[in-house]
Amino acid sequence: MIARFEELAWQETPLGDVSLRRRHDPALDVDIYEVKLGDEFLMSSLFPVAEIELAHLGLAAVAGDDLTVVVGGLGLGYTAEAVLTHARVAAMTVVDALDAVIDWHKRELLPVSTPIVTDARTRLVHDDFFALMRREPASDSLFDAILVDIDHSPRHLLNDNSAGFYTVQGIREAAAHLKPGGAFALWSDDPPDDAYTAVLGEVFGTVDAHVVSFANPLTGGQSANTVYVASDARG
Repeated sequence: MIARFEELAWQETPLGDVSLRRRHDPALDVDIYEVKLGDEFLMSSLFPVAEIELAHLGLAAVAGDDLTVVVGGLGLGYTAEAVLTHARVAAMTVVDALDAVIDWHKRELLPVSTPIVTDARTRLVHDDFFALMRREPASDSLFDAILVDIDHSPRHLLNDNSAGFYTVQGIREAAAHLKPGGAFALWSDDPPDDAYTAVLGEVFGTVDAHVVSFANPLTGGQSANTVYVASDARG
């Protein structure tokens, strides 16, 4: 007998109570994994398309091999797992502020946990990604790609502490962590935002806002997210 609902993990965190839940949808005949922070739903395994495309679109903007990638936000793991499908990637660091989320994957509780934690290229780091981007980078710790999926969008934040990341100064600080020719990519739940595209354009020579559409089985129609990709940092 299939359990209709199960709470797989729960933990108090500085941001609030975080929980991982699995429920079976009989209409779709699928298990759906969901993350809640307090009373707010953060993510669902029912809609991974744009998170996967974040990896593919971000890496498509980078040439060469032996790439080093940092992923801001582990979540359900779809972006990280997609990064590892690229043979050009030599090393991937995933940074998450919630050690509970990292623990879920180490315990292999999620559908894509195993390929992430068993790949020798993976390094999971418990840290504040936004604080990491504000730090002065070491010359030997630069990345070919920075991929970010943490806040709902540049305007809808999980925590006000990240607001500075979406300013010109914040993007300049992030770009300082890129190698020459590197790319910055960010997932957003909102439609393309001209104001944020302009912010990226102050720092990067090339900026694209990709609309990623996907089937929504809950509505029977289409939904869409945005993936911003920026490259050619002005220095």
